[in-house]
Amino acid sequence: MTLRQALGRLKYRRISWIDLRWFSRWLRRQFPTGLFARALLIIILPILILQTVLLFVFMERHWQMVTQRLSAAVTRDIAVVIDLLDTYPQDEARTLKMATTKLGLTATLEKNGELPAPRPKPFFSILDQLLSDELRTQIKRPFWIDTVGDSPLIEIRIQLDGGKVLRIFAKRNQAYASNTHIFLLWMFGTSLVLIIIATLFLRGQIRPILSLAEAAESFGKGQKPQKEFSPRGADEIRRAGLAFILMRERIERQMEQRTAMLAGVSHDLRTILTRFKLQLALAGDNPDLEPLNEDVEAMQSMLEGYMAFAKGEAEENVAPFSLKEMLEKISSDYRLHGKGFSYMLEGDEQIKVRPNAFWRLVGNLAVNGRRYANTMHVEARHGSKWLTIVFDDDGPGIPPESRDDVFKPFFRLDEARNQDASGTGLGLAIARDIARSHGGNVTLGDSPLGGLRATIRIPV
Repeated sequence: MTLRQALGRLKYRRISWIDLRWFSRWLRRQFPTGLFARALLIIILPILILQTVLLFVFMERHWQMVTQRLSAAVTRDIAVVIDLLDTYPQDEARTLKMATTKLGLTATLEKNGELPAPRPKPFFSILDQLLSDELRTQIKRPFWIDTVGDSPLIEIRIQLDGGKVLRIFAKRNQAYASNTHIFLLWMFGTSLVLIIIATLFLRGQIRPILSLAEAAESFGKGQKPQKEFSPRGADEIRRAGLAFILMRERIERQMEQRTAMLAGVSHDLRTILTRFKLQLALAGDNPDLEPLNEDVEAMQSMLEGYMAFAKGEAEENVAPFSLKEMLEKISSDYRLHGKGFSYMLEGDEQIKVRPNAFWRLVGNLAVNGRRYANTMHVEARHGSKWLTIVFDDDGPGIPPESRDDVFKPFFRLDEARNQDASGTGLGLAIARDIARSHGGNVTLGDSPLGGLRATIRIPV
């Protein structure tokens, strides 16, 4: 093999592999994505394939074999009648009567008759094809047959010697396997009943999976389920449901423990801060104590921020919330600080979220934009499945390599770590934590205004 031939064969194999992968991806896109539909296909497709093979292999051969034998028997009877007419021409009437009484054939003899013009052959007719072959093989005389239509009789005309035409009417079931449709009816009817039973059984098995998915989705969004989830269905589904319940209980227990611990720490620290404030107040107006007052206020602000981040307001219930009212309040706040603000709202303005947590999520991003930029534009799109809110500002932005780090707790971009200027470093961390508790996320990117783009995307 030459090098050119080897390269050509390698190129052909590569193209074939690419085509196969493209066809595989196209085929996957054509199939349904739901578990119920896929399970039905797993049941229905083998049944259809089996019935197709049975119909076109076994049934076609069985049908053809039985029809061929019946057609051969009718043709032999006709050949006997013709031989009797040729051997005993003086007993034509007796021969025709015997064909009717003994052979079940209605036979007449036409003097000086002619065969009609050949009729168009039916597109698919086993009887016409096999009967013609038998007449051609056994009788070897010119003939004309009529098997078209739903008549219970078939007509056969054969040209005899002396210008005579033998006209025979035979019952269709004498030459054709006419009871095959009963088997087909039983086959398709039984398959339909089995498919209905399988569908009902699958619905009962998949319903617990859907309940588990709804419970997990509600828990992921931080919502209380409409009805209490209990494991049902097969053993594997029950095990998965039980594992989800145990996982949910562990997470809720850890959240309660964290909140309780931080609430205790907060209470103790607030007590100390209160004593500090009281002592500073009793000390009177002393310029030397002003920095200490500022440190106490900063500690109070930091403590409130830590508590808000730890709690995440996960215990809040879901309630209707107006996007338009929220955006109007943000617009008023920007005007109060002398900053430019515009917004666009698409879709329904009412959503169902945890109101206080969602307001904190949007408020943190709006305050960050107001702090570092002069202009902010917000686009809110409420679709059928997702709520998307995009914040675009003209501020300095955030370097791409730091956009993941800014969501970490206590991370600040300024190296001086001036807490009065940059806060506690929990604003974006709290925003992403709230968004993820709703089942969504917050991402950062480049804004067409030249600054930072922050995108909130949560399911609705």
